[in-house]
Amino acid sequence: MNIRKIGKLITAGLLAGVLTVAAGCGGNKAAEKPADGKKVITVAHTNYYVPYDYVNEQGESDGFEVAVMKEVAKKLPQYEFKFVPTSDDDLLIGVESGKYNVGTKGIWITDARKKKYVFPKNNIGASVIGLVIRKDTANEIKDLSSFAQFSGKLVPIAPQDARYMVIDSYNKEHQDKPIKLVSSEAFQIADAYSWVMEGRYDGYLEVELSYKNNIQKEDAPYHQFDDKLTYIRYKGIPTYPIFNKNEQQFADEYDKAIEELRSEGKIAELEQKYFGESLSSYLK
Repeated sequence: MNIRKIGKLITAGLLAGVLTVAAGCGGNKAAEKPADGKKVITVAHTNYYVPYDYVNEQGESDGFEVAVMKEVAKKLPQYEFKFVPTSDDDLLIGVESGKYNVGTKGIWITDARKKKYVFPKNNIGASVIGLVIRKDTANEIKDLSSFAQFSGKLVPIAPQDARYMVIDSYNKEHQDKPIKLVSSEAFQIADAYSWVMEGRYDGYLEVELSYKNNIQKEDAPYHQFDDKLTYIRYKGIPTYPIFNKNEQQFADEYDKAIEELRSEGKIAELEQKYFGESLSSYLK
C-alpha cells in the first residue's frame, strides 16, 4: 500500500470519527423532539393539589387544570404535550428558567408574577375564596360586608400573598366600612385557626379547597376544629397557567384554544366532573 492510499484511509477514518462524534452530540437534541418534528411543550403541574392538579392512583397526571390542558393539546396538534408532576417551587422556578414551557397549579395573577411570567388573556379555571369564622358568629357574619360591620378583625396577611390583594381591592370598593387589613410575615396555618377560635381575630381569609382539606375532611390534619369553625364563600378568583417569557406565541395559541373549548361547553363539562359545580359562576 503506497503513501497516498494510506493518507486517504487515515483521512477517511478521521472524517468518520468526526461524523460519529457529531451525531452523538446531536443525539440528545434530537431526542427532545418527536420523530415527526413537533415542538414538545412541557407542562409542569403540582402533584398533590386535588382536584386541580395531581397524580392519580394509576400514576397519571390528572385534575381539572390538567384535563383542560389535555383538551388544549387536542386543539394544537402542531405540538406534543408532555405533562410533568412536580413541587410548587420547582414549577415556579422551572417555568421562569425555561425548564418547563408552562406550569399550572391554581395560580392567581399578581404584579410580582407578571414580571416573571407570561399570563394568557383567558383563565383556565377558578378557585373560591372566603372567610373562616367561628360557628357562634355565623348568625351575624354572612359575607364580607357583615364581617366588616361585625368587627373587621381579620388574621393578618403577608403583603406578597395574593389574598392581600383580594382584601385591598375590597377595601377600595368599600371605603365607608373597610376590613382591617394588617400585613404580617408567614405563620403556621394552625395558628390562624386557633386565633379565630380564641377570638383574637374573627375571620381568616382562605381558599375554600384548603379549608376543606385542612378541616372538613375526616382525615384532615385539623379536623378537631370542625365543630368550632365554619366557612363563608366570598367570590371566585380566576386561575391561570403561567408561561415562560419566551412563549408568548404559545400563550396566544392557548388563548384561542381555550375560547373554543369554553364556547363548546367543554370547560363547563370538566368543572362538573372535577368539582361537581361551576366555580366559574362565582367569578365577578
